[in-house]
Amino acid sequence: MSLEKVYEPQRFEPRWAQWWVEARLFECRMDAPGPVFSLVIPPPNVTGSLHMGHMLEHTEIDATIRWRRMQGYKTLWLPGTDHAGIATQMVVERELARQGLDRRQLGREEFERRVWQWKETYGDTIKRQMIRLGASCDWSRERFTLDPGLSNAVREVFVRLYEKGLIYRGEYMVNWCPRCQTALSDLEVVREETAGNLWHIRYPIHGLDRFLVVATTRPETMLGDTAVAVHPRDPRYRDLHGRTVRLPLVDRQIPVIADELADPEFATGVVKITPAHDPNDFEAGRRHNLPRIQVIGETGHMTAEAGRYAGLDRFEARRRVVADLEDLGLIEKIEPYQVALGKCQRCKTVVEPLVSTQWFVRTKPLAEPAIRVVEEGRIRFIPDNWTKVYFEWMHNIRDWCISRQLWWGHRIPAWYCGACGGTTVARATPERCAHCGAAALAQDPDVLDTWFSSALWPFSTLGWPDDTDDLRVFYPTSLLITGFDILFFWVARMIMMGLECTGDIPFREVFIHGLVRDAERQKMSKTRGNVIDPLEVTEKYGTDAVRLALLMGAAPGTDIVLTEERMESARNFANKIWNAARFLFLNMERSGVEPCRPEPGPRQTLEDRWIFSRLARCAEAANRALSQYRYHDLAQAVWQFLWHEFCDWYVEIKKLRFTENSGRTPDWQNVLSAFETALRLLHPAMPFLTEELWQRLTAGDLRRPTSIALAAYPQPDPSDLDEAAERDMALLQEIVTAARNLRAQMKLDPKALIEGALYSQNRALELAREHAEVIRRLANVQLSFHEGAAPKSEGVLRATPEFELLLRVPAAQLDAHRRRLEKEIQQLEKVIAAARRQLEDQEFLSRAPAQVADGIRSKLAEYEAQLAKSRSALEALPRA
Repeated sequence: MSLEKVYEPQRFEPRWAQWWVEARLFECRMDAPGPVFSLVIPPPNVTGSLHMGHMLEHTEIDATIRWRRMQGYKTLWLPGTDHAGIATQMVVERELARQGLDRRQLGREEFERRVWQWKETYGDTIKRQMIRLGASCDWSRERFTLDPGLSNAVREVFVRLYEKGLIYRGEYMVNWCPRCQTALSDLEVVREETAGNLWHIRYPIHGLDRFLVVATTRPETMLGDTAVAVHPRDPRYRDLHGRTVRLPLVDRQIPVIADELADPEFATGVVKITPAHDPNDFEAGRRHNLPRIQVIGETGHMTAEAGRYAGLDRFEARRRVVADLEDLGLIEKIEPYQVALGKCQRCKTVVEPLVSTQWFVRTKPLAEPAIRVVEEGRIRFIPDNWTKVYFEWMHNIRDWCISRQLWWGHRIPAWYCGACGGTTVARATPERCAHCGAAALAQDPDVLDTWFSSALWPFSTLGWPDDTDDLRVFYPTSLLITGFDILFFWVARMIMMGLECTGDIPFREVFIHGLVRDAERQKMSKTRGNVIDPLEVTEKYGTDAVRLALLMGAAPGTDIVLTEERMESARNFANKIWNAARFLFLNMERSGVEPCRPEPGPRQTLEDRWIFSRLARCAEAANRALSQYRYHDLAQAVWQFLWHEFCDWYVEIKKLRFTENSGRTPDWQNVLSAFETALRLLHPAMPFLTEELWQRLTAGDLRRPTSIALAAYPQPDPSDLDEAAERDMALLQEIVTAARNLRAQMKLDPKALIEGALYSQNRALELAREHAEVIRRLANVQLSFHEGAAPKSEGVLRATPEFELLLRVPAAQLDAHRRRLEKEIQQLEKVIAAARRQLEDQEFLSRAPAQVADGIRSKLAEYEAQLAKSRSALEALPRA
């Protein structure tokens, strides 16, 4: 029964983590009783390892699923990973480069084989880490987005949407990454405010001795201009409608068109139109039937259409173009300008808008029902402010570019006929063209955006499109817990695809958690050097301590500030519980109490009635907190009960009741019952510590569940509430605390028994008499009891509305304390006077930084408060 003296979680956490998996504790049986509670993991990239954001998310999910499991729900937490197209291909290509190889040298089939080989070797990193950190997933249902079943679902959805006209192939402006060599969706482009320039360039008007001045942030693209535009109602340029200008450096005549794209309020009101390199210009080009001239290629270098600038990097071309325009006297002015520069989310390369033939999802028809289910309350966002953000994006949604120029991923199920040029989209590889019957078919080389398969995750992982038992039982899922950064990447698309493919919502509630930030509230990043590695800190503090530290800061709608101090504090909490358990286990042996799942005994003492009342309130608070995703309230409730009520008071009082060889007395029944219940309350937050202690505590009970994770979660019992006991205990605590504070204030020897007297005219007197031995043992004070008011000259006094407590202190100690207070008051008066002189010195205030002056004011307030306290303490001392 005895526990190791020191709390060392590294000794038992890995053992329980492995046992939970080997015992298949969290596999959800179809014949299990109870209502269903299911959720799917936001699948981490197969390339990755856990970061602190993952650990926060997994801790919140795990706390919720453990709670529901203990409530008797049939629970499923379905784990898995995402194939992460671009990220995985980049990792493997870097590996190949180190070997002097290139994917094109290998060919597609061999490259794909190498990626699968890499996945088999390194792809289980996150799974191993999740198991170590206690994630109570059903690993028998683990999924991967390129599994055969999920691949079948992807093809089925693509074909269905294509047949309904919701997937199409077209030539459109896309975001192109020259580094990743693929198109990107709008969401995969990060906009960064960057200091740039606005170049004002003169375009000579044909047939007139005039210029049109065009302002642009990208002068290199002017080589592809096919028009300049003015606003139809701008009177300054009405006479130029239909004329042409000479495009500098190229000597090409291009028309002046009237289009509302031109903003009369911006710069000169004239804009250049480059349909091949700007999405707005692309649409203007369509309206006016303008040609498209591509002067920047897919590698970010200038094309042959750029003339003498061909082959240059686009940014070098910019420098050369500006220099040549200046030589020709065609730069009117250059002014600084903030540019929202688009960069590839993955590799940070500046993206290039290019016209390209890609596959798209027509999102408007899918978005309308997805908006409706949230409006109707069938899906609820928590916190609610994310509902407005969701609506704003969904109402302004654009078609989704889903093709990627990669080799790793779900290959697009479209085949092009070499004979008739037709396109065949099919669930299975076709042998002949659906249009002309020819056998000359070539499959589209592109793959689908990773987020396409992820959008199907809640139902594809359960067996869709087949009508499986899992799909019938667990879909729609109950809850999704995820970060705000993938609200549109993933959450919105899952809602759209779920409704379209299954006719039902994918989940009923979406809890959006915040970011994990450092002590200065800065976002964690490698460049800042403030990243906290979850594996390092769990090794240092223990997994439970890091989990609790995260939950303590996880109030809905706020970011989580994670500091070493908070993790240290959480570890101290675990250590407090460990020490309380160690004390109980040692005394169980001395008293002859065998380990067993305890049942409460008769509640004959104040402390028993009080602790079970407080336990009921803690159970109520914990259940309410978990039901509302207020994880910080859960942490606060169990912390308050276990540390400040159970350990600090209840166990301390029970120490007075235990005797050797007593057997299982009501005192033992109650203390062990309260402790066992508290462990179950704490389990969702700190699973390892609670499993270790619960297994030892209940070892003799053959009828118990195999794990605390399968034991019932405590529910509040109204019959346990005892307000009278809570009031009496609060009063008893106040008496003990007053005596302790007086002793500390007088710097009395903690081991010396001090005599004192308690004066009161109400319940305090009776209560103190009844519990005189508790007061004596907890405060080391021997009290006498009196009605009425305390005399003012017999000792040190502490007065409250309920009682007056007087300690009879030896005269020598009283004098010593008086001298200490008088000296302290003199010192405080000196520093206060000095601080006031500084703050009254106008010359000093004019020179001192504001934070220095504010610091002095803050210190002055502290000194003045301390002075008032010391004077009050001196006045309270009996006169010599």
